[in-house]
Amino acid sequence: MSLVTRIEQELKEARLARDEPRRDALSLLLSSLRSAEKELQRALSDDEALQVLQRERKRRVEAAEAFRAGGREEQAAGEEYELEVLEAFMPEPLSEEKLEEIVDDVIAEVGATSLRDLGRVMADVMKQVSGRADGSTVSQLVREKLA
Repeated sequence: MSLVTRIEQELKEARLARDEPRRDALSLLLSSLRSAEKELQRALSDDEALQVLQRERKRRVEAAEAFRAGGREEQAAGEEYELEVLEAFMPEPLSEEKLEEIVDDVIAEVGATSLRDLGRVMADVMKQVSGRADGSTVSQLVREKLA
């Protein structure tokens, strides 16, 4: 079952259960996915859908932080609830050890020796960890290894 289909099914169940906060969160996710499909003019693959969800996750985290900084706890809690719903559709995050192992393998494969090779290493690593690790965390780890 595709990711979009799973979210549609969950949305249907939330509507039937009259779970308004969950329904609203799922509707926003589905809307983002549909918008991406419209932009590409075709159905999204699971990897593409995962990328959309990653963007949405980042938006929710940043919004919650901004609301909290502005003293708006209720809105921050709403964003965090949406983030919680979204996380249910994301793959299990990679452990630090596994991520480090992948980075080491790619560096060896590419033959990277300095920060000039950062782009090639990052491209290969991100293909392997898509959706399971944050890009900034990966970038920081790759920089440390290449320095």
